[in-house]
Order: sequence, then structure tokens, then C-alpha cells
Amino acid sequence: MRNSRPQSIEKLFDETQNSGCLQQIQQRAVALNKLNKTVRALLPSQMHPWVRVANYRQGILVLEVANASWMMRLRYEQPELLSALRAQIIPSLTAIDISINPSLAGKTASTAQEHAYPVSSGQKNMGCQLSSDSAAALLSVAERSPEKLRGVLERLASLAGERGTSKTSRNK
Repeated sequence: MRNSRPQSIEKLFDETQNSGCLQQIQQRAVALNKLNKTVRALLPSQMHPWVRVANYRQGILVLEVANASWMMRLRYEQPELLSALRAQIIPSLTAIDISINPSLAGKTASTAQEHAYPVSSGQKNMGCQLSSDSAAALLSVAERSPEKLRGVLERLASLAGERGTSKTSRNK
């Protein structure tokens, strides 16, 4: 049965007790963070944003991945990862359990794109540029569109820059 009696908050923050609740949580978090860094060091760099350590209990390491495709890729790496972790940090490790956490995909999508496609400082605005042909196509669609959509399409066509809008801009 669980102890559900009210406890003093001072007891939670008491550093003299070795069994303080918050101290145990902090130690567990530090251990999982260290384990996460070790796992990331052993995995290929493309997998770093998509995999993280979720838990370690009863000799089983629980890893979270963003989706099923990363899960399959991690399963290929699993035997080497298991043997390396046993040799380096956790000799009592018996298995690795992999689960899918879709929220991991949303949080790391922008980070993963930065890792997968590094952009130099001179190329940062290149991804926002449209070709002049694309701008012309957008403006021709805008001419036949309702007013609200027309404004959006014209703003999008203006992203073509001076090169694209000089040929295709409309005079109002």
C-alpha cells in the first residue's frame, strides 16, 4: 500500500536525507541523461533527433522513436547497440525495447531538417526564393481567384524576388 499521508515540503528539499524524494528524481534524471548521451554517441548521426532514451528498468532499456520508419532503422542497429552498451556502461542490460512516440516527431522536425540539410549563412534566404516561372503561374491563378485568395497568391508570388517579379508584376 502506498503512503498517502501528507508530508512536509521541507522533507522533500532536505539535502541531509539520502532518500529524499526530489534527490532520487534528480539522480534518476541525471543517469537517464548520461545514458541518452551514450546511446546517441553509438547511433548514426541521422538518427540523433529521432531517438531518445525513455527509461531503464529491470535490465530493459526503453527507447522512443518518432515513427515506424525510424523504429525499423533502429532495429537494424539494435544488436550492435546492445553489445556496445553492455560493454561500456550497463553490463546488466538484457534487452532494448523500442516504442513509438509521435510527439517526438513534432518537437524534432525542425531540428532534424537543420541536421539533414545544413545551410551556410549565405544560403539562408535561398529556400524562400521562387523561380520567375512559378511567380508567373501564381499570378495567373490569382487573376481568376476570389479577392482574399488573390492577395495571398500575390504575396506568395512576391517571394520570387526582384528577378521574378520584375517580369510578372501587375500594375494596379
